[in-house]
Amino acid sequence: MVKWYEVKEQAAGHKRLMILWHIYKIAGRKPVEFIVFFVTLFAFIGAPKIRKCSQKFQKIVSGSGSLLQAFRHFLTYAYTLIDVMEMYTDKFGVQNIYFADENDKQILFKDLLEKKGVCFLCSHLGNTNAMRTFFKSGTEIDWIKVNLFLEVNQCKVFKNFLSEIAPDDPINVYPVENIDLTTSIEIKDKLDNGEIIFIAGDRISAHNTGSVFQAEFLDHKAYFPEGAFRFSLIIDVPIYFIACTREKDGKYAIRLQKFEFAAGRKARLAELHKQYIKFLEDLTKKYPLQFYHFYDFFCDKIDL
Repeated sequence: MVKWYEVKEQAAGHKRLMILWHIYKIAGRKPVEFIVFFVTLFAFIGAPKIRKCSQKFQKIVSGSGSLLQAFRHFLTYAYTLIDVMEMYTDKFGVQNIYFADENDKQILFKDLLEKKGVCFLCSHLGNTNAMRTFFKSGTEIDWIKVNLFLEVNQCKVFKNFLSEIAPDDPINVYPVENIDLTTSIEIKDKLDNGEIIFIAGDRISAHNTGSVFQAEFLDHKAYFPEGAFRFSLIIDVPIYFIACTREKDGKYAIRLQKFEFAAGRKARLAELHKQYIKFLEDLTKKYPLQFYHFYDFFCDKIDL
C-alpha cells in the first residue's frame, strides 16, 4: 500500500515553479493554467501508483474509477495550487471568498473577538489557504495571528517556492513531528492572547504511525491521527471543523462546524472523532475531486 509520506511531488521543481511564477506575473493566470494542464498530463502518465490510488478513491466516492476521473482529480489539485500561489501573494481577492452559512460566521466571529483562541481542525479537502486571504482582508478580525502545524517534508518543494515568492508571510508554522511540552506551553500562551491554530485531522504522522485511531469513512476503514484530536482537546479552546471548497464560479466557500459536546474527556474525544469524520465525509461526497489524498487512504483492500 502507498503511504502519503512515500509519495514524491510530481512534476515539481524549483526552476519550473519559478518559470511559471514569472509567466503569471507577465501574462496572468490563463497561460499558466494552459501550461499546468500539460504538465499535469505528463505527471499523470508518469505516476502509475498514484494514478491507481486516485482511481480507487474516486470509484468509492464518485462511483467512477476511470482514468478520466482520476485525471480530473489530478488537474483539480494542480489548479488549486495556482490558487494557493495567488493567495500567498495577495492576488486572490477577498471578494472571491465567502462563508457558506452566515450563522456559522457570526458564531466564529464572536469567539474570535472575545479573544478565546480557536483551534481549527482542518483537512486536505478543498483549500484552507483561502482563510489566509480572509484573515488579511481588512475585516474586524484581520489582527489575529495564525499558527499552522505541518509535516516538514509535506510538499517541501512547493512550500520552499512559496517562501521565496512571499517571504513576509505572517503565518507561524510548527513542524508536527517536533511538538513537545515547550511547544504546547508556547501555543497555549498564544491562544490565551486570542491567536488561532490550524491542524489537520485527516493524515497520520509519518513519524508516529502508531498514534492513530481507525474509523469508518465512506463505508471503508481508514486511519486518522489520534494526536491531532487529543491536542485539540487538551488546549481547551473552541474547536471548529473547517474546509474551504472551490465552487463552480471559482470562488471559495468557507464551511464551518463548531464542536460542542459536554462530557468527560474520553467521551468528548470519541464524539470529536465522530463529528469530524461526519463533517469530512459529507463534504467529500459533495466534492469528490477536491479530496487531495493521492495514496491508499483506506486500510482495507480496494479493487478497481
